[in-house]
Amino acid sequence: MVNLREIKGRINSTKSTQKTTKAMQMVSSSKLRRAEQNAKAYVPYMEKVQDVVAAIAGGTNDVSHPMLTARPVKKTAYLVIGSDRGLAGAYNSSILRQVQRDINERHRSKNEYTILAVGRKVRDYFVKRDHNVSAEVVGLPDQPSFADIKEIARNAVGMFTDGTYDEVYMYYNHFVSAISQEVTTKKLLPLTDIAPVAGTTASYEFEPSAEAILETLLPQYAESLIYGAILDGKASEHSARMTAMKNATDNAKDIISDLSLQYNRARQAAITQEITEIVGGAAALE
Repeated sequence: MVNLREIKGRINSTKSTQKTTKAMQMVSSSKLRRAEQNAKAYVPYMEKVQDVVAAIAGGTNDVSHPMLTARPVKKTAYLVIGSDRGLAGAYNSSILRQVQRDINERHRSKNEYTILAVGRKVRDYFVKRDHNVSAEVVGLPDQPSFADIKEIARNAVGMFTDGTYDEVYMYYNHFVSAISQEVTTKKLLPLTDIAPVAGTTASYEFEPSAEAILETLLPQYAESLIYGAILDGKASEHSARMTAMKNATDNAKDIISDLSLQYNRARQAAITQEITEIVGGAAALE
């Protein structure tokens, strides 16, 4: 016989879980709106810096810089942007699968690459598999400022410039919409494909010289790409968690409905059995 108390306990437990996932969905929805605004507000700055850099590097100015020049690759750095917490669907796993796949295709030895990890989930994944994690940032706020990621951004740029590694790839989830994120791979360094922003017609005069400006601007541009990707990734994280919690809430509702139906049927069966026993007992006394 079905235990009515056990079914009732499962219904109450599922309702409690449903309340938690519903609250998390609402919190993530609120965080998403602000994160999306931050990511979009940063785009004009990033595009302007890109336009100026493209004007110097791709114009008639005869300038060169180590960050613009490809060199033989002896060691590669992978800057992987994930989250500190789970409960966000495939947000972290999709990035990690892509990075692991590319590492397996490009390298035969763990000495040929290093990991720059943003997010506890990313750090733990690679540490657990004995990869070389040379830099990490964990505990980022939901709305990070540049100061929060300044150290790892400058390390990524500085260690390329000083020859510690010869190329840098960046992996993150690009925010497409509230229900869609796209794993994005970008070759961060060297900056070999800088192009002017579409639709811009501005011309620039450089003072004191194009070389001096490039020396200062290129590291800032690379760092801005990292920060922009982190803002983009944060918007994706909140949207992924919001969607995951909505799905969990909907699943809990379905489970509660099924359990309630099961409970009512079992209760009806128990009542029917009691009535049958009463009728049978009365008949026996006649």
